Amino acid sequence: MKQRFISFIKTSFLLSIVSLSFSTLAQVPAGHSVIEGRWDITITKRNVTTPAWLEVTHSGLKTLTGHFVGDGGSSRPISKVNFANNIISFSIPPQWENSEKDLMLEAELKDDKLMGTLTTPLGEKFRILGVRAPKLWREKAPVWGTPISLFNGKNMDGWQTLGPDNQWVAENGIMKSPRTGANIRTVQTFQDFKLHAEFRVPKESNSGLYLRGRYEIQVADSKGLEPAKDQLGAVYGFIAPLENVAKEAGEWQTYDIELVGRNITVTLNGKTVIYKAEIPGITGGALDSNEGQAGPIMIQGDHGPVEYRNLVITPAK
Repeated sequence: MKQRFISFIKTSFLLSIVSLSFSTLAQVPAGHSVIEGRWDITITKRNVTTPAWLEVTHSGLKTLTGHFVGDGGSSRPISKVNFANNIISFSIPPQWENSEKDLMLEAELKDDKLMGTLTTPLGEKFRILGVRAPKLWREKAPVWGTPISLFNGKNMDGWQTLGPDNQWVAENGIMKSPRTGANIRTVQTFQDFKLHAEFRVPKESNSGLYLRGRYEIQVADSKGLEPAKDQLGAVYGFIAPLENVAKEAGEWQTYDIELVGRNITVTLNGKTVIYKAEIPGITGGALDSNEGQAGPIMIQGDHGPVEYRNLVITPAK
């Protein structure tokens, strides 16, 4: 009899927990679900477009929070996202801007698009258009095609310069930018792929490999530092490496990267430091926010001297 009573008490307790869970879920405002998710944003600045990204999610019963990536810098948390009458708004502190004012965004959700205004910490106002970010799920594992050499070891054929002050040259089988200058990108574009790259940075220098031109894999002098979202091995601003296996500045180092949909595996100097992690969205400095499209490999040259060699990509068929 005692055992039956104890069993009854346990069952009642579990049913109460389940009932409370469903009751709690029911209290989450239904209207919030239409704004939750990830948004690829295009900012129009004086007839020039730049990319941005927004994620909105609920926290508890009533509060919406999120993350925002502008056209530069890294992912920034949003402590509170306001949403009422199909109007979304939020503000976040400045990141790299020399200002005490917040960045502010206000937009209307209409026809499943966000249309509104972004006000920078410097007081500039720009139009924005946001669309739902694609899931990029892959139902089948990729079948890999034929490896393609992105650098012929002789010249910069197959690469385009982005912006003025180009410093990139090809010398002795090395593609290098000896001084801070322009970024470069491949003429070809790719969807899912494996990428092998060897690189070398001097002390305190910095570069980055942009996959599809949108997701930066950090290249930096990081020897001796704690693993972080802005150090070598990271998906910049989003995913920190499991450990820091950086070599000394001035030594050749190796990346082997696999990108399938949003899932990425990063092997640095022979050690897997990110394994099948999801990249939430574009990183700062991306070429565009068209995540569903193929894109190039872009290399930063505007953060300091850097050298690359043996750049080989293997696209999925």
